[in-house]
This record gives sequence, C-alpha cells and structure tokens, in this order.
Amino acid sequence: MSSDNPVRSALTTHTAHSALKVVPARYPLRLLGALFSLFILLGIVQSVATNPRWEWAVFARWFFDPIILSGLGKTLMLTLLGTLFGTLLGTALALARLSPSWLLSTLAWGYIWLFRSLPLLLVLIVLYNFSYLYDQLSLGIPFTSVTFFHHATTDVLDQFSVAVLGLSLVQGAYTAEIIRGGILGVDRGQHEAAAALGLPPLRRTFRIILPQALRAILPTVFNEVIGLAKGTAIVYVLSMPELFYTVQILYNRTQQVIPLLMVASVWYLLITTVLSVLQYYVERFFARGVLYESGRPRITFFRRAQP
Repeated sequence: MSSDNPVRSALTTHTAHSALKVVPARYPLRLLGALFSLFILLGIVQSVATNPRWEWAVFARWFFDPIILSGLGKTLMLTLLGTLFGTLLGTALALARLSPSWLLSTLAWGYIWLFRSLPLLLVLIVLYNFSYLYDQLSLGIPFTSVTFFHHATTDVLDQFSVAVLGLSLVQGAYTAEIIRGGILGVDRGQHEAAAALGLPPLRRTFRIILPQALRAILPTVFNEVIGLAKGTAIVYVLSMPELFYTVQILYNRTQQVIPLLMVASVWYLLITTVLSVLQYYVERFFARGVLYESGRPRITFFRRAQP
C-alpha cells in the first residue's frame, strides 16, 4: 500500500539520493600534464635567474635609459600612426571593394593586390629612394598648370615620414580585407532591415552594419596591430633609431648583446600586454547586449563523455 503512494515514494527516492556520496571526477592525465608543465617552467625560471651570463645588472642599467626610451617612443609613435592611417585607408578600401561600382571595386582590388604582393622592406626602400625618380612632389590639377603645393622630395620624405607612409600603405591593404570579411559576415537580413528603415547608404553602413561587423573584425585587427608594433623593427633599413635599431647600435658599441636584447624583448612584451588588455576592454564594449549561453568557450582534454 505504501509503495502506491507517489509522495512517499518520491521522499524515499530523495532520501536515498541524499545518502549518496558525491565523488569529484578525477583526471590523472590532466594533473600529470599540469605538474610536468610547472616543473619545466620552474626549471626555466631557475636557470634564467641564477645564470650570471644573463647580466641582469646590465639589463637594469639600460632598461630606463633615455636612449632606449627615445627608441621606444618612436616605436610607439610608428605603431600608433601606422594603425590609425592603415585603419582609415583599409576602411575606405573595404567599402570601395564592396561598392556596386565595378571601377571603384577594381581599383581597390588592384591596390590590395599590389601592396599584399610587395614585401614591406621593398616598399620602404623604394619610398626612401623616391627622390631618384621625382625631384619634387606637387599637388594640383592633372594636365593643367594649377599647383596647390610643391616641395623637394627629400624634404618631404624623411626617415620618419617614409616609415609611417610605408607601414600605413601596407597595413591598409591587409586591414581592408579584414574589414571586408567582417562586413560580409553580417547577416544579410541586417542589410535589408537597415534599408527598410529608409536610411541613406552611408549612414546605414556606419550606424548599423559596421558596429555589428566590429565584433568579428576586432580580434584580427588587434592581432595586426600587435604584429605592426613588432614589425616596426624593419625600419632599421632607414637607419631610424626605433627600439630595436637603438638596441643594435648599443650592443655593437658595448658588446653587451644578451642583456640589451632582453631590454628590447621586455619592452615588446609590455607593449603586447597593454594592447591585449586594451583589446579585452574594447571587445567587451562592442559585445554589449550579446548573451552567451555557456560563457567563454573552454578547451577540455581527456574529458569523459556525458551520459
């Protein structure tokens, strides 16, 4: 009779489940891998900290030296201007590539094809020797004598301007394809809904489409910015004393190669760290209103299959 009472049966089942002991799942291979990784890390830290050949005293001597900070400032300025002009140029090229005008789209494609094909080193050297091709640079109306501006090429294209121009031209080509991919990733229904609101095409693009595309664009763009920060070292061909070239000059003079290279390495690590933190907050800002059902995705190894 008691077994037929559903309430009593449920209480009996609940009591039986409460008496069960919950044992956490064990992952011995995961634990073994973590311990092995920690062991390797401790070995590396112990080796770096105790080996006198790293010359940490020399590292501390040069880390905040005005010459190093001056080179760091030029690296940061090149990164900032290259990112700014490259993003502006890349946005314009991406919109041109998506334009219904075949002429505009073809011209944008040709630009992207050209500067993605040429190595950055080659672009910098050609720009630096531009005065060999043209003595003067001028701005005016083509095929007429009307000129608004003209100046000697060597005065306009100095080391810094050539570096900014070369980095921006090449970065713009890569950024254009990233932005174009982000725009194409926006659902077609969003384009149609924006058009149904009667918004002009320009406002439709900048107020509705681009903000949605930014969530897909930002991680890759920040990756490019970090690459640009490290890639500024290539302007050594212009004998421009940015961070890495400054370090090279110093260790050629003092023969303290490793500690000075460590100075550059730590500064590049700090730049990358700051940019990564900035990326996190910018992505979070543009992800407002987006709900994640299961939170941040996690990679799990050797996880047991769920029944």
